[in-house]
Amino acid sequence: MKSETLAALQEARSKRQAVVLATRLEDAAEALIYLDRAVGELSADTAVVTAARRAIAIGRSDTVELGGQKIFLNVYVPPARLIIVGAVHIAQSLAPMASLLDFDVTVIDPRRAFATDARFPGVKVLQEWADEAFEKIGLDVSTAVVTLTHDPKLDDPALEAALKSDVFYIGALGSKRTHAKRKDRLAEVGISEDQFARIHGPVGLNIGAKSPAEIAVSILGQIIEVRARRLEALAAPKAAAA
Repeated sequence: MKSETLAALQEARSKRQAVVLATRLEDAAEALIYLDRAVGELSADTAVVTAARRAIAIGRSDTVELGGQKIFLNVYVPPARLIIVGAVHIAQSLAPMASLLDFDVTVIDPRRAFATDARFPGVKVLQEWADEAFEKIGLDVSTAVVTLTHDPKLDDPALEAALKSDVFYIGALGSKRTHAKRKDRLAEVGISEDQFARIHGPVGLNIGAKSPAEIAVSILGQIIEVRARRLEALAAPKAAAA
């Protein structure tokens, strides 16, 4: 691997950018292929670029044969991330559970009495409004967002921002009645029916959860399920063609 390639990969990782290092096995010609651009010797090969971006979506490295040449697609995607809006009791159970499953967890809440390192040891805590924090940390296809505050002033801006991004999961705590009112409020700021349908609300799998820990299990189970189904759907066209 060239030194400049290694430096670019390190930069992409620090910025949570998905990238593929595509290498032609016969002569080691390579290219770095991002979601929005491609650079390097193979960057003009449309088939390679298309295959690389599909590999990003699936999140799996692979060797493919394109036009009689074998290309190794080495995928570098940011680790799965869970952003929890609301430093509440459910969040205190959800954050460590998600960390055990290798999610990069961030808890966001402008209320300083709630959003403390003491209440959330081992995870990143931001004492900010969620939509403002999202602008700083970015949202991507490897991110799940869950809102738990029950306060429209805190949850709605976070949901609006998440719905305008390509995060793979959005969940919101609240009853069906609360969710209906949420839909009306978000419609007033331009969120369409199709966009709103991306929200899992009431959040979590229907397992009869009652306690904060049980609700956290139901939420995390749903996140895992949605991520798995998404990856299955992305892999299906290749499996069908095989």
